[in-house]
Amino acid sequence: MDKKFTCIIIDDELPAIGLLSESLMGLYDNIVITGTYTTWKDGLAAVRTTTADILFLDISIEGKNGMDILKIVPDLDCEIVFVTAFAEHALKAFNFAASGYVVKPIGDAELNTAVNKAMERVLHKRLARQHNNAGADTHKPSKIGIPSGKGINYYNAEDILYFEAVNNYTKVVTKTGELTSSYNIGKFESMLENQPFYQIHRSYIVNLNYVTRYEAAGSVIMTNKKELPVARGSREDFLKLFSNLQSTRN
Repeated sequence: MDKKFTCIIIDDELPAIGLLSESLMGLYDNIVITGTYTTWKDGLAAVRTTTADILFLDISIEGKNGMDILKIVPDLDCEIVFVTAFAEHALKAFNFAASGYVVKPIGDAELNTAVNKAMERVLHKRLARQHNNAGADTHKPSKIGIPSGKGINYYNAEDILYFEAVNNYTKVVTKTGELTSSYNIGKFESMLENQPFYQIHRSYIVNLNYVTRYEAAGSVIMTNKKELPVARGSREDFLKLFSNLQSTRN
């Protein structure tokens, strides 16, 4: 699953955009700012046409109310974080199910809380879409082509337990055995975006459907009894995603 997040910023003050951008880049290495807009008109056009995970929106833009943009485009799929000098509008922000309301001057702790909540919501939506896509056609399971020394082996994604990086190669463990592919693990990560897989460690991508237990020390047990490490930086997101996966089955 992709753990990068895209965002756009709408604010009529260039210095404010610069400060917010600097704060985001200092706090996160997985956020990509795809656009910044300083006019109400350009901001509205961007919201209508640009796909982003998170929208950072000022409330006062050229004398107009930034919230009106959300009223004009009410079906946004992105998470909204208001960044404004006006604390008195916070209650109205709840009407838009905003992930956060950050008051200028921006504090890193306040921004971090809002962005973490937005990212968590985005991850949950991604996982939900994966399961919806996986269940859309149960008669046609997704195939993954895995090149080996003599050709390409095709496996149903649902038959793969996990991928393990071995030097510049990848060991693919399936229900019935294992094989070594010439692809590196990064290649498989990009191939698995619409499948219920998660990279728990730089060397491991697991099929969430075959995780049977999480150990508090920071590892998972797979259905084949193999214990795999979960990187410290991935543990919190993994537990949140796995909890959401479990809830969709109930």
